[in-house]
Amino acid sequence: MKIVLASRNKHKIEEWNATLGKYVDGVELLSLDDVGIVDEIEENGKTFEENAMIKALAAAQSGYLSIGEDSGLSVGALDGAPGIYSARYAGEHGNDQANNAFLLQNLAGKEDRSAKFVCAIALADPNRPDKGMFFRGETEGVILTEARGGGGFGYDPLFFFEPMGKTFSEMSGEEKNSISHRGKAIEQLAAYLKTIK
Repeated sequence: MKIVLASRNKHKIEEWNATLGKYVDGVELLSLDDVGIVDEIEENGKTFEENAMIKALAAAQSGYLSIGEDSGLSVGALDGAPGIYSARYAGEHGNDQANNAFLLQNLAGKEDRSAKFVCAIALADPNRPDKGMFFRGETEGVILTEARGGGGFGYDPLFFFEPMGKTFSEMSGEEKNSISHRGKAIEQLAAYLKTIK
């Protein structure tokens, strides 16, 4: 079964392949580049779910079953920010170093450092674009005062998962996928995909 993942992010596609492959055999994930979708998809939704569906519907123009994902960090003391703006929190899209520095700056002096990673997945069928489905995963943690670990991406070096005593950056890919917001949402999606294979 070929499915388009509405992304060009190699980290994300690798993580998806590793996680989805654990649950469902015979799924081949294609990127937007693989199916010739070159236009940028404007994410103008107000929630993770809205943005995920915008991406899924854009990818479904390829004629394949398509997945859109929107994920980010929600920090309690910042009223849920950076939220849907996680990738461009400091202004420039995808500048992890600047985003992490801006997050630490905004949390300076705050006692409550609780946070959660959120992942919303939308599934769109090109033959039934009005019948989209959603899957959501969340992982609770706290934001450290300085980065730890050399792996991962985004806010992973600052996001501390207490049950394992590690940041996401200090975990192996397998450890992270077993407890991550994305892993949880993909597991739900995989359960559904098994029913339609």
